[in-house]
Amino acid sequence: MSQSRISLALEGAELPTEGTILVFGPRGDADLSALARERVRIVQDFRPDHDAWQARGFAVSDKPEGRHAAAILFLPRARAAARAMVAAAAGHLAAGAPVWLDGQKTDGIDSALKDVRARVEVSDVIAKAHGKIFRFAVPSDGRFDDWAARPTAPAPGFAAMPGVFSSETVDKGSAALAAALPGDLHGVVADLGAGWGWLSAEILKRDGVRELHLIEADLTALDCARRNITDPRARFHWADATRFRPERRFDVVVTNPPFHTERAADPALGVAFIRAAAGMLTPSGQLWLVANRHLPYEKAMETLFRDVAEIGGTAGFKVLRALRPAAAPRPAR
Repeated sequence: MSQSRISLALEGAELPTEGTILVFGPRGDADLSALARERVRIVQDFRPDHDAWQARGFAVSDKPEGRHAAAILFLPRARAAARAMVAAAAGHLAAGAPVWLDGQKTDGIDSALKDVRARVEVSDVIAKAHGKIFRFAVPSDGRFDDWAARPTAPAPGFAAMPGVFSSETVDKGSAALAAALPGDLHGVVADLGAGWGWLSAEILKRDGVRELHLIEADLTALDCARRNITDPRARFHWADATRFRPERRFDVVVTNPPFHTERAADPALGVAFIRAAAGMLTPSGQLWLVANRHLPYEKAMETLFRDVAEIGGTAGFKVLRALRPAAAPRPAR
């Protein structure tokens, strides 16, 4: 196995011999073999990756805590989120502590390098596997403080945070789905992949909805939804939607499922949402789903439901309705 960028960067590097190492945002399969596990403190608020690190035996939390001797940051895709990560890490390190920032070129590592280099001295830039890693020391004057995360306003009365899906405006797919939902929607409803809550708020405009369960893997997005939605019918779950097991089955599931793994389209992710929804519904339950028109979800839905139809949409999106799960498979634990 070839060395990871982190392994190369840490060879002979001035990594402190004592204290913990803050590791921000690594995917669940990232290579941290160059670090002593007992020194690593992982920060990961995406539930599947958070749970993967727990399963690997690492100390992991959803937010940074305490003081640390060094930090390794895995670059998030959004520029504002990357800056916020740098500011957050600097707030948990002493002046002079080393920070490594690692990322792919397609996720903006060159822009991040330019941004950091404009503020502090950067050293040990290593390019490998279509990405880069570089090191800098935390300054003593708080010069990254203005990079701290600040809420966005994607819709009137709503707040989101940089890096969450559709943080600047309402997603067009969600808008198409909301427009297609019937006014008499009722019972116990779930919003799979609820994000910062705009679609959930639209669902809650239906008086017949007794409960709405917002299920979201991105804790930052879910925290935004908690602030955006104060309706007492709302229930919030930080969970991987594809593995969530409700206490009792839902009457309706509504979803605008993600379909990307990193930057590559991955229709299997949407299919996993469909399969999970089928396992969460009552025998007479309904699934309402929106998807880009090129995504081939109908075949999976026809396998899992007795009645599937396209009932709305736009030029770019289709809204699909599926009734009565065929086998009602339960989501895997």
